[in-house]
Amino acid sequence: MKQDVIVKGAAHTSIIHDSAIKHVTGQADYTDDLMMPEGTLHGYLGLSTVAHGRIVSMDLDAVRKAPGVHLVLTAEDIPGVNDISPNGLHDDPVFATPEVQFLGQPIFAVIAETRDLARRACKLARVEYEELPFSLDAIAARDAGLGYVTKPLRLARGDMAEMDTAPRRLEGRLTVGGQEHFYLESQIAFAIPGEDDEVIVNTSTQHPSEVQHMVAHVLDVPSNAVVVNVRRMGGGFGGKESQMNIFCVTAALAAKKLKRAVKIRPDRDDDFQITGKRHDFVIDYRCGYDETGKIHAVDADFYARCGFSADLSGPVTDRALFHADNAYYYPAVELRSHPMKTNTVSNTAFRGFGGPQGVIMAERIVEDIAYALGRDPLEIRKANLYQNGQLTPYHQEVEDQILPRIFEELEASSDYHARRRAVLDWNARGGTIRKGIALTPVKFGISFTATWFNQAGALVHIYSDGSIHLNHGGTEMGQGLNTKVAQVVAEALGVSIDRIKITKTTTEKVPNTSATAASSGSDLNGMAALNACEQLLARLKAFAAEAKQVDPEFVTIGETVRIGDEEIPFQDFINTAYIARVQLSAAGFYKTPKIHWNRDTGRGRPFYYYAYGAACAEVSVDTLTGEYVVERADVLHDVGRSLNPALDKGQVEGAFIQGMGWLTSEELWWDQKGRLRTHAPSTYKIPLASDRPKVFNVALADWSVNRENTIKRSKAVGEPPFMLPISVFQALNMAVASFNGYRENPRIDAPATPERVLMAIERLR
Repeated sequence: MKQDVIVKGAAHTSIIHDSAIKHVTGQADYTDDLMMPEGTLHGYLGLSTVAHGRIVSMDLDAVRKAPGVHLVLTAEDIPGVNDISPNGLHDDPVFATPEVQFLGQPIFAVIAETRDLARRACKLARVEYEELPFSLDAIAARDAGLGYVTKPLRLARGDMAEMDTAPRRLEGRLTVGGQEHFYLESQIAFAIPGEDDEVIVNTSTQHPSEVQHMVAHVLDVPSNAVVVNVRRMGGGFGGKESQMNIFCVTAALAAKKLKRAVKIRPDRDDDFQITGKRHDFVIDYRCGYDETGKIHAVDADFYARCGFSADLSGPVTDRALFHADNAYYYPAVELRSHPMKTNTVSNTAFRGFGGPQGVIMAERIVEDIAYALGRDPLEIRKANLYQNGQLTPYHQEVEDQILPRIFEELEASSDYHARRRAVLDWNARGGTIRKGIALTPVKFGISFTATWFNQAGALVHIYSDGSIHLNHGGTEMGQGLNTKVAQVVAEALGVSIDRIKITKTTTEKVPNTSATAASSGSDLNGMAALNACEQLLARLKAFAAEAKQVDPEFVTIGETVRIGDEEIPFQDFINTAYIARVQLSAAGFYKTPKIHWNRDTGRGRPFYYYAYGAACAEVSVDTLTGEYVVERADVLHDVGRSLNPALDKGQVEGAFIQGMGWLTSEELWWDQKGRLRTHAPSTYKIPLASDRPKVFNVALADWSVNRENTIKRSKAVGEPPFMLPISVFQALNMAVASFNGYRENPRIDAPATPERVLMAIERLR
């Protein structure tokens, strides 16, 4: 990996991740590594033991008398609002009272000398419940009439009479499982009380401003009394966008009451229980099509297990509908979301944010058509690809379609057609091992669908010695955001990236930040930092031009500052500017242009642009056990003009493996009492190194340039490649379909665990 110090062109160079070496050597400082002040106490949450019930009595005397306990917090101790709902619906209490709505819901907190003592004390609580009826999944909740946690969405375009007049029709149900984030660093909050109403919260969050607002509401203080700091996270994936609120407000509340620092870090098992996951969906769909495989109409209902409160379920289920077309044009379409209330933990953001659940439905429909017509699914995919000028179900015009070129290049580089023939020949011979191959695309919209989140700020200081301090509103969670933004600043100022230091994200420096989510971190914060640099450059050039009596166009700022024929080292020039009282600090700002969205009408342009990609995967399935291996995966992905090819390639690789886990091995399971049984590495199976494709070829479409004016014409990379391993899922379907001569799509539900694969095989034998 290239690590040379780059001056010009820094923004498109494979510079090593800012914290990579620190991460692997253990030198990186995470929240749990911060030096604790003397007298720091530790907190733990007491959790409900029923899925739905009314608290009849709660005896905490034994808890209060337990060794080392300093404080027990309940809802009565909250001076402000007992609510941490990120959407203002007031449906998500800090401590549940008088009703608990899922097993594992926090109902009190213990603050003690050590974490172990606090955890042990929690077990001494005596809580009596009047148990109430509960529903654990979306369809059961629908049938029980639990209703929605938030307002549903309907998208429609075209004449749905096309469904009835189409030459052929199909319908089906697809069940798509949820997913645990499984960040390596669990949730954590470390609160330090300040004077008057002030408090500092160090935490692992993707959304510092939301933590700030939640703590302020719970403590009944203004936001300016709360400072939230994030140095880095050990992974987030959406699980730290809103789910950290409970830990932060509890730590802050205890810190202010006791006037001592308080840290809260749950065990992995309790983190699993307390925090939300990817939404699982049940999707009922209908499709009208013709003998050529062209789609005429699509109608679908998306039932989502949202949990007991809304959290982010509104925008998540909205985005599922936004991506229910994936890369395909539906002449007529009607899509409906059903964000169902269930007595489970409130589900939340996860990489893709509902998009993967929509994309997989589109791919299921394509496969259904292909099997019904006896055709290669790739032919059906190509026949239905969007053409520029066509409208999505939300009435946004597609203007940047590049999938035909991506398909052409990937078909050639993966040798798809020859390998598919070889797979068919292999399966025709019978035998225990069956194979499958699939090539699937992705088209993913980039922007927050909550339009107001599409803004960012940055702060750039140049000190008198020529060193540069960069702060922006994004958070670093291992994705390399800080490195990319530093590259942007280095290139803009024409200086070595070694001059730039990025410090912790803090609400003290950049206010009203948006979550680092929706794949928009580099887009938003990179442009805000560039705006700050442009302000500095304008001032510095004007100063130099006036001092030397030259036109500003003859001034070049860089490691060597050129003013006419004169050359001055950067640090000397900066010191001269400082002495001349030139302002060497700038606050940058950026808001995404062109986007607009009217949820009531289901129309608008919610996305600034689309990112595209495709993957070809081949699998081998042991038909006696249902176990399988991914023999090979070839990926060609579009990141525009990459800001950092090495980081972007790493993001594509990581997203592919994580998405593969969602579709194959990661299964969430609740027992009949509502207890999550897959709550630790012993029972929840994320992909291992041994699960990766035996041959894994990942390439970036280096010819792609974003047609929109994004930062250096790059495209977002965090979420779009997550959907590429749908190719693995469809390849498994093909292997199983060999048992019925490929006459029918086996329609395996996700995740396609070995058990599900084996049961699908047995149905077809």
